[in-house]
Amino acid sequence: MEAGEAQELQEHAEHGAHEASLRPVAFTMSVLAVLVAVTTVLGHRTHTEAVLDQNKATDLWNFYQAHKIRANETQLASDLLGVVSLGSKDDAKKLARTYADHEKKWDSELKDEQDQADAMEARVGQFEARADRFDLAEAMLEIGLVVTSVTLLTKSRLYWILGLVFSAAGVASAVSAYFLR
Repeated sequence: MEAGEAQELQEHAEHGAHEASLRPVAFTMSVLAVLVAVTTVLGHRTHTEAVLDQNKATDLWNFYQAHKIRANETQLASDLLGVVSLGSKDDAKKLARTYADHEKKWDSELKDEQDQADAMEARVGQFEARADRFDLAEAMLEIGLVVTSVTLLTKSRLYWILGLVFSAAGVASAVSAYFLR
């Protein structure tokens, strides 16, 4: 064996050993890429849920307003009956009783509709808060992935550790989204 071949084998062995030491970094990057994808999907779905619930809340408020307008019109008609004389007092009492029954019914329905709309808006707020956590998690995981990839360029393990710290913060943010109430 010649001296040049021995030196070439030694360099090849050192290069292979160095590549082997970077395998955990490459594996970490693969795992982080998957976590970024999963977190992105969870964030998008949560934002979509918030938008759908906001539409439901808007529909409930529109329904509430329609009933409120009908209740006000009924009250106005009832007030008008009080000042306008009809042919028969029995007819007037009967009509006034009908309007009073409608008003009582609508009063209870209006309160229920308002409560439903408020509850739906609170739910929207919960989904938005959860989506914000997923967005933060996605950003932290992406930062962790980029910082970890710098390890491959610089061969410095410090970047790998720093990338793991950012990634841990991202995972913590994603997990905390499920604990929001």
